[in-house]
Amino acid sequence: MIGTPRVHHRLTDSTNERAKALAADGAPHGTLVTADEQSAGRGRQGRVWTAPPGSAVLMSLVLRELDERHALLPLAAAVAVCEAMPVEASVKWPNDIWIERRKVAGILVEARPQAGWAVLGIGLNVSITHDDFPPELRDTATSLSLASAPPGPPATPAAPATPATPATPASVLGLLLPALDHWLGASPVTVLSAWRDRDALKGEPIAWSDGSGIADGIDDSGALLVQTRNGPVTLDAGEVHLQR
Repeated sequence: MIGTPRVHHRLTDSTNERAKALAADGAPHGTLVTADEQSAGRGRQGRVWTAPPGSAVLMSLVLRELDERHALLPLAAAVAVCEAMPVEASVKWPNDIWIERRKVAGILVEARPQAGWAVLGIGLNVSITHDDFPPELRDTATSLSLASAPPGPPATPAAPATPATPATPASVLGLLLPALDHWLGASPVTVLSAWRDRDALKGEPIAWSDGSGIADGIDDSGALLVQTRNGPVTLDAGEVHLQR
């Protein structure tokens, strides 16, 4: 199963950078790099990914045995992340994981096809509190602990319930690795079907840098389909936003 050998850092610049260096040096398929904290973590579009020490899954995998499934690697990883979480989650194209329309995880794939490897990076907020997020993210980001928190005290007194064991980065990683092992080896047809079942944008009004329309699912390559006033559009890269 993927996840061994494993290199863990208390503090590193970026697990993706460490994993890419290991891949370039010949690290085997399935090598896992994790960290308690990153000083230069990043997501897509060069965005900074920050999390207090020990509050998130920060991981990168070296993947070698790439075949026709490589093109769907981000989709397979997104399905695995959703499956591993204890609460219902969906995927915002191309690779953000949402809980109730708030981002809980992100995926970053950096590939070197000519060298025969790719690095799959995942950041998943586990125990981050509302105040831990930068002010500009507090309305759009969440964590498993926030999403799993009870709504408040009952209207009438009742016997206290046995509290659920809080999720930790280690416990979530223990669920995520088997899910990744399964979904990264699944057939393209199976991955596409599972991703479409978790599509957060289907039927929603969206906008991007030079257009807008209604999201209409993905095609078999993973590109986003959009219905616009001028006809259908296919987006194979970029960033889209819900029009609320």
